[in-house]
Amino acid sequence: MRSLERQIATICRKVDTKLALGEEYNVSVTLEDLRSYLGQKRFSRDSWETNKYVGVVTGLAWTQVGGEILFIETSLSQSKTPGLTLTGNLGDVMKESATLALGYVKAHAKELGIKPEAFEKTAVHIHVPEGAIPKDGPSAGITMTTALVSAFTKRLVKPRVAMTGEMTLRGKVLPIGGVKEKLLAAKRAGITDIILCEDNRKDVAEINEMYLKGLTLHFVHDISEVLKEALQ
Repeated sequence: MRSLERQIATICRKVDTKLALGEEYNVSVTLEDLRSYLGQKRFSRDSWETNKYVGVVTGLAWTQVGGEILFIETSLSQSKTPGLTLTGNLGDVMKESATLALGYVKAHAKELGIKPEAFEKTAVHIHVPEGAIPKDGPSAGITMTTALVSAFTKRLVKPRVAMTGEMTLRGKVLPIGGVKEKLLAAKRAGITDIILCEDNRKDVAEINEMYLKGLTLHFVHDISEVLKEALQ
């Protein structure tokens, strides 16, 4: 809010300067005028990027200023000391979600099409970009699991798919909050398909249909359904 007030104040000062120089009194500031008043854009709007890399999945998050998308990136490397590395300014709950996700993938390796011995010589690195921004909460559970399965199986994520949901060690998907804000963030980013818990269906029912236009929602019960909907 303070940042917004400062930007408005900047515009007002520049308008006052124009008036003091005898320019037209009735000044209207349009979207096209913002560049001349405030300069080039400092931040690019969140947008879906690409699905040409394995291990990269788009998630949805809730913040105090609304919903936003986030990217979960997973890379694998040969190592004599296999383990899990987490980066991206993650909170304790989100770190636990990553540990749980890797534990689930290891326990269900065969049914996921992964050779169990792969874990014995592979170092796993999960990164969430924009490290200056703290991130926490359990709703990235299914996103991290999908990213791990994508990386280990070399299966790409389907285009313009995003997801949000907590996951248990048994693979059950749990409901999350901030559904409306997350759906709006998905629309802004150009997402077309969203995966979320079946128990969140009631939350979606309370949202005006105009906000859902252009979105296909996939309601799931467990991680196997998530992977079926998300991976190519």
